[in-house]
Amino acid sequence: MGDQPGKEALFAQFAAVGKVLGNPKRLELLDLLTQGPRSVEGLAAVATLGMSTCSAHLQTLREAGLVQARREGKRIFYSLTGDDVAGLWDQLRRVAQTHRPHTEVARRDYLGPEDTLAVDTDELLRRLDSGDAVVLDVRPAPEFAAGHLPGAVHIPLDQLTHRLAELPRSREIVAYCRGRYCVLAHDAVRVLGAHGLQARRAIDGVLEWRLAGVPLEADVA
Repeated sequence: MGDQPGKEALFAQFAAVGKVLGNPKRLELLDLLTQGPRSVEGLAAVATLGMSTCSAHLQTLREAGLVQARREGKRIFYSLTGDDVAGLWDQLRRVAQTHRPHTEVARRDYLGPEDTLAVDTDELLRRLDSGDAVVLDVRPAPEFAAGHLPGAVHIPLDQLTHRLAELPRSREIVAYCRGRYCVLAHDAVRVLGAHGLQARRAIDGVLEWRLAGVPLEADVA
């Protein structure tokens, strides 16, 4: 009984982290930061948030110990405080999919007939090593620079239609993006297929590969 105040304080700290995670936009920011460090401006643009709102969400995440900040000149960059935070986000998604199977969570794993042809990580790495497929990263440039599969071709999704000539028609293209719940690779497969290219998508993405220890390559400035 004498330990009750200490136990309550302990659980209050656990609850504080849980409360921080109970906001969709904060989870979206965490998801973006699993790809690598990003500036406040970059995060606000991708998450469609105003700068002040984005900064407030990031400060809340920082106070909970989930992200950290560094300044470069006049810009502030945020990153996760550790791989365990990325693992927490990944586990939260898996629990939601398992225990909320009739919601949007399940539908996002995922849409469309091309999913029956999705490529798992083992097959993707084999094909990348053998060179019998073009592995295409369709994430924005800052995310590609922070970490990507060695040998991957980088064409951001919003440039894909205008850069199709850079891709061969003689080999299959396997597109990947942020992770299992990211729509970029799905959209890329549809664009490629509509233009007559052979295309499939990777089941996993950078988040899952980081957690699994798959070697990634970063661009050094």
